[in-house]
Amino acid sequence: MDSTADKVSGKANEIAGKARQGVGEATDDKSMKAKGAAQEAKGDAQQAKGEAKKQVKKVVDKA
Repeated sequence: MDSTADKVSGKANEIAGKARQGVGEATDDKSMKAKGAAQEAKGDAQQAKGEAKKQVKKVVDKA
């Protein structure tokens, strides 16, 4: 997966995780809130991975 795909996938997971947390909050479902928080964290990590790949590619391209 390239850096852009990682960032897009990460953003999608982040948004879905926030939505899950919102549903969990609205329904007082602690499990749903926890799953949403985990999915949001996964999204954040994917986005960071995509940014790291982008930075590495910049360095490699300069060499």
